[in-house]
Amino acid sequence: MARDPVKKDPTRKNVVLLALCQALGMSCSALVITVIALVGNDLAPERSLITLPLALQFLAMMASTAPASFFMRRFGRRAGFSLGALLGCAAGLLGMQAILIGSFYLLCLSSMLFGAFTCHVQYYRFAAADTASDAFRSRAISLVLAGGLLAAVLGPELAKWSRDLFAPVLFAGAYLCIAGLAFLSLILVQFIKIPRPGTAERSGNGRPLGVILRQPSFIVAVCCAMVGYGAMNLVMTATPLAMVAHSHPFDTAALVIQWHIVGMYAPSFFTGHLIHRFGVVPVLGLGGLLIAACVCTNLVGEGVFNFWAALILLGLGWNFMFVGGSALLTESYRPAEKAKVQAVNEFMVFATVSCTALLSGALFNLLGWRAVNLAVLAPTMVAFGAVLWLSRQRAAVVA
Repeated sequence: MARDPVKKDPTRKNVVLLALCQALGMSCSALVITVIALVGNDLAPERSLITLPLALQFLAMMASTAPASFFMRRFGRRAGFSLGALLGCAAGLLGMQAILIGSFYLLCLSSMLFGAFTCHVQYYRFAAADTASDAFRSRAISLVLAGGLLAAVLGPELAKWSRDLFAPVLFAGAYLCIAGLAFLSLILVQFIKIPRPGTAERSGNGRPLGVILRQPSFIVAVCCAMVGYGAMNLVMTATPLAMVAHSHPFDTAALVIQWHIVGMYAPSFFTGHLIHRFGVVPVLGLGGLLIAACVCTNLVGEGVFNFWAALILLGLGWNFMFVGGSALLTESYRPAEKAKVQAVNEFMVFATVSCTALLSGALFNLLGWRAVNLAVLAPTMVAFGAVLWLSRQRAAVVA
């Protein structure tokens, strides 16, 4: 990407600010993941609906992907991220009220607003790539996601600290924390410097969507992101329920989630470098193998060590598949196609995540913890096969 040498490149400042916003956004998500199944267990009218609020959160994420992407194409990243942060503030305050009055359906509404907020958070990684050079793009994406490492500490610790804030009502304080964190992100996004899209990008449609979707790079990018996120969400959502069912205390479950988030985001400091050094295909393949290793670890025992080790492996696998898939996706579109391709990718990923969020609680209650883990094996092998297929496609082109 050619740049005016007189102008200072804003990419690195943007990456720092977006990484901080990512940290705040993912701290909100960590808070929700730590408490939502337990809150749902208290408020749901029947046990099969325990994870309905989480499923609605991801459905709202899915439904928001296209509007968020096209809003940012029209008005710019800063305006889009500001709107998302305001939705996060509203979600936190509404969720707090839902728990205080014991309303499951108000909690569901809060979850939908929270899903719209987290949809905007997911675009931080693409925003980092907007001003980055081709050589730095994968590392910019990876470093923004590294901001989630702070969430590994902040989110679960806030969950524990805020649990009794409104005692005897538990967990309402977590949602007050979400409103505060979203407000901080609203302040930070005002300082990012990403030029608003030009006329060609705002009005151009580029190639037909069907042509773009048939590209091997697009197919594998979306497949890996869907499987990596879906597998991670299915197992992670059920983990607090499984740990409590096996007589492990809440604080231990929160600690396991904390280490899982470390596994998700700590590799981001070097995932972009690995992609730059070895290529995206090996990184994607390794991600699939790590998720399979997580399943094996969960199947051999229900001790704290099993949950802890499995969720670290799960986080690592998610990171390699999600960062790798995001980097690969940027190879599949031209500037005028960016908004629609990113929207399709996010829609498909979070459609999968929505299904796994709803399925997780029902599958756990009907068939148990073992079934939750076995359910991710086949999709993971499909994604691994897709990576091998892309490797052969690229090798054939080189030959």
